[in-house]
Amino acid sequence: MKCKKHKATILFVKGIGQFFNYLISKLFIFAETIFEILKKKKQNFSHLSTEQPIGIFDSGVGGLTVAKEIKRLLPNENFIYFGDTKHLPYGEKSKEAIIGYSTKITEFLLQQNCKAIVVACNTATANALDSVLELAAKKVPVIDVINPVTEKVAYEIHNNVGVIATKATVNSGLYKKSIRKHNKFIKVDELATPLLVPAIEEGFKNHPITHAIIYNYLSNNKLKNIETLILGCTHYPLLIDEIRQYYGNRVRVIDSPSIVANQLKIILEKHHLLNTNNPKPEYHFYLSDITKNFEKISKKFFGKSIELELKVL
Repeated sequence: MKCKKHKATILFVKGIGQFFNYLISKLFIFAETIFEILKKKKQNFSHLSTEQPIGIFDSGVGGLTVAKEIKRLLPNENFIYFGDTKHLPYGEKSKEAIIGYSTKITEFLLQQNCKAIVVACNTATANALDSVLELAAKKVPVIDVINPVTEKVAYEIHNNVGVIATKATVNSGLYKKSIRKHNKFIKVDELATPLLVPAIEEGFKNHPITHAIIYNYLSNNKLKNIETLILGCTHYPLLIDEIRQYYGNRVRVIDSPSIVANQLKIILEKHHLLNTNNPKPEYHFYLSDITKNFEKISKKFFGKSIELELKVL
């Protein structure tokens, strides 16, 4: 009898200890949140004007899916796009290399007088966002393509979430960390899908090659029980119809570019930087290597009159 009471007492004490650990962890998260809010409040972008362009960059054509949504949601905004086609795919590069490419492009966009920087590349976000923020955050707002998506997913009704992305993004674990930071009850499974970016950059779409790659990846056991799929690379929305066709109505596929564009709008409005009086916006495209596929997709999205300029940084 005494033994049972002793065990019950030990369990009770352990339970109290676990509760206090949980409470302390929540207080730390709360303190971090307050710190982030205060840090953001200190940001002052009064030196910027609404007429300045938005800077957008990616390793290649993928970021065009984000640029397209920005054009749709913010039709009066000018923007400058940099596609680092010479160094793609970023997903196969080292973290140091990705940081080097990303910071050089950020410096270039700042030199072009951009009023905001959109890191329209999941791999660059996962591996170089801190470096980009260190370089640009005190000068202009910086928007990435992972945090707005993971925050939205974390606060909606999702239980089992799958993420497909490049090797570098999956290795960073940023999607899982970011989602579970906001909601620890969501199960997140990440799968590296490295063949998709080269296939997209080569112009394959609705093709037996992409069908085979998609089937091979999405039938992986890691994604067996998911209810929601995040396309963790801005290239992948170019294949969203094929991906949805594979799943039918069984899995919700997240439209990341629209979420990112909406976050950009919120931030520009907050800092009074939204351009609402520009009936003829200008779009400038710089590439580190001009490719036929980029030319084809960019002109499909933005009209045949656009010009691509070679810029090696």
